[in-house]
Amino acid sequence: MTKAAPTATNKRDPYRLDKSNAHFRKAVQKLPLGVSSNFRYWGDHNTVYVKHGRGARITDLDDNVYIDYRLGYGPAILGHCHPEVDAAARDGQQVGTVFALGTERELTVAELISEMVPAAELVRFSNSGTEAVMGALRLARGVTGKDHYVTFEGSYHGLFDSTMWTLDTDTIQEGREPDIVSYGKGIPGAVRNLFWQVPYNDAGRLEDVLKKHGHTIAAVLIEPILGNCCGIPSKPEFIKAVRELCTKYGVLMIVDEVKTGFRVRRGGAQELYGIKADICTMAKAVGNGYPIACIGGREDIMRNYGRGVAHGGTYTAQAMSLAAAEKTLTILRDTDALEDIEAYGLAMQAGMHKVLTARGIPHSFTGHPSMSGLFFRETPPSNYRDWKTSDYTFYDTLAQHLIPHGVMCEPDSREPWFISSAHDKACLDETLSTFEYCVDLTIEELARTAKQKAAPVMTGITA
Repeated sequence: MTKAAPTATNKRDPYRLDKSNAHFRKAVQKLPLGVSSNFRYWGDHNTVYVKHGRGARITDLDDNVYIDYRLGYGPAILGHCHPEVDAAARDGQQVGTVFALGTERELTVAELISEMVPAAELVRFSNSGTEAVMGALRLARGVTGKDHYVTFEGSYHGLFDSTMWTLDTDTIQEGREPDIVSYGKGIPGAVRNLFWQVPYNDAGRLEDVLKKHGHTIAAVLIEPILGNCCGIPSKPEFIKAVRELCTKYGVLMIVDEVKTGFRVRRGGAQELYGIKADICTMAKAVGNGYPIACIGGREDIMRNYGRGVAHGGTYTAQAMSLAAAEKTLTILRDTDALEDIEAYGLAMQAGMHKVLTARGIPHSFTGHPSMSGLFFRETPPSNYRDWKTSDYTFYDTLAQHLIPHGVMCEPDSREPWFISSAHDKACLDETLSTFEYCVDLTIEELARTAKQKAAPVMTGITA
């Protein structure tokens, strides 16, 4: 029996995107796909434009309100328009915009970061996670004098040529390694000769590469949790083995904490796993949505900036973003925000588990409760191949019901659900009520689809 739709004052019935669609038709005349990022385009009739965000909710141009579990892919860790962070940013704005000179607050924020992340003995600022990883990889090459590097299947390190490569699962065959292909056009094929990509959570495969090619490899670049692949986490023994292998073979370990930094622990995933990077990057949660990122690392390594290794940027360490970062990091350090976020994530998982178990739907969760993936199989994936070669039809269908009913999750099952400290009991109750309703809609839709596929095709019939 189909359940009644969840009641909530924030939903419009029926769901309409008239104003977003009208805006899209205008925007596409001046913006490719009508947006400023490929990932914001959801089709000509489903692309959503935001009017404003407050706390854990966002409102679109049509006044549809959503509980937001994307949070800009993680940055709004304290919620949208956090009053203390925004007030600090306005205060920082009084310093000015950019000067091609430093300001006092750079040191203040760097000291905060070093306090929270011991591996970040020295800090350099960037504007985005992509820029931070680019700078970290350049630094590793400059220090070691070696050009090559290692990444892991399913990892995401930003939109730059060196890391925009992925496993072509269509070429997986017994006894043959699959091909590695670029994300798209415009990425020079010559870059493929500079790196090795190995399966995640497989220290043996990594050692095989380092044993043979370590003399040419500057760094191993690793996400401790695959932030763009269902939140698959490193196994503790694996990431510790990566640390040991890098030391053994004289290769620098770059821990990419663009998504996990200051989210899964105050000291990020390095605190969670008890490891220490040679170089690390952090970005998303640093400024609660204001554009700022950072590169941290061992002092002897970081001192190479300006001594042979280039790094800079017109907008790097902009005063407003620094002020937002100082307030955000202080709140994360001094309050129970991260504990509240983790507790919410666990409660949401428990509620979803109850709904799915009652209906006999196999499922599991991956990652950390603050950025977890929902997977429709009894055992979660442990690497990219495991996820890619699985059936995620249920998730894809479910997401297409959740969003119109006011739960803004990522429609692509690769992206985790992000939690902020602004998510409260009202959000949780509404999310679980909506989740239950949409699970039943998904079951019904998939049953209809299966029935239609099974029905015989009749041809040549006349009246």
